[in-house]
Amino acid sequence: MNRALLIDDDPDLFELLTGYLETEGFTLDAAYNGESGLRMANSADYSLIILDVILPDTSGFNVLSRLRADSNVPVIMLTGRGEEIDRVVGLEMGADDYIAKPFPLRELLARMRAVLRRYGPSSASDGPLQPTSSKRDIEIGGVVINRGARCVTMDESPVHMTSTEFGLIEQLALNIGNIVERDDLMEKALGRDADFDDYVLNVHMSNLRKKLGEHLSIKTIRGRGYLLATPQGGTA
Repeated sequence: MNRALLIDDDPDLFELLTGYLETEGFTLDAAYNGESGLRMANSADYSLIILDVILPDTSGFNVLSRLRADSNVPVIMLTGRGEEIDRVVGLEMGADDYIAKPFPLRELLARMRAVLRRYGPSSASDGPLQPTSSKRDIEIGGVVINRGARCVTMDESPVHMTSTEFGLIEQLALNIGNIVERDDLMEKALGRDADFDDYVLNVHMSNLRKKLGEHLSIKTIRGRGYLLATPQGGTA
C-alpha cells in the first residue's frame, strides 16, 4: 500500500479520508499543523503529501517551500474554492497539483493516482512505486536526464525538479526536435485527461523553462504542443 500524509487541521477530514483511501490501497497519517507535518514528512517515507494552504501555525506555502528545499515528494495542495491565486502560488513553488475544497473524494483519489503514476509504470493501487533502473539516460549537450533515478544534472550539477517537471522534460527529450502534442503531455506527464484545463500544464512548463535556463529551449507550437531544442536550434 502507498503511504500518504495529510497536513490539515481538520480531524473530520482525516477521518473521512482514512476510511475511503484505505479501501483504495492507501494508508493515511495526519499532522494538524505545519511544524508537525514537516517533522513527520522528514522522518518517514511517504509516497505523497496532501497539504492545506491554511494551517494554524504557518502557511501551507511555507511548508511547501521547506519541503522542496531537499525533497521531491509529490504534493497536492488543498485550496479554497475560487482562490485562484493560491493555486498559482502553489504550482509555482513546486506543488504537483491542487484541488479546491470542498472536493469529491473520487476526484482527490484520481489526482493522487495520477501524480503517483509519474514515478513508474505500475498503478498507484498496486503498492509503492519504485523508479526503474533499466531506462537509458538521455544526454543533450550538458544536460543529463537520468531516467532510472529520475534526476537531472546540468554541467554535472544537480537540478532540483518535481516529479511533474521531470515527467515533462523526459517526454520532451525522448522526442527532441519533434512536436509533442499537448494532449500527450497532459496524459503521459500529468496523468490528466486530454480535455482537462491545461492551466496546470502551462504553469509547470513555465517552471521547467526557468530551471533549464539557456541550456535547452522549449518552444510553444501554438494550437499543438511543445518542442524541445538546443538554444542553437539543434536536436542534440
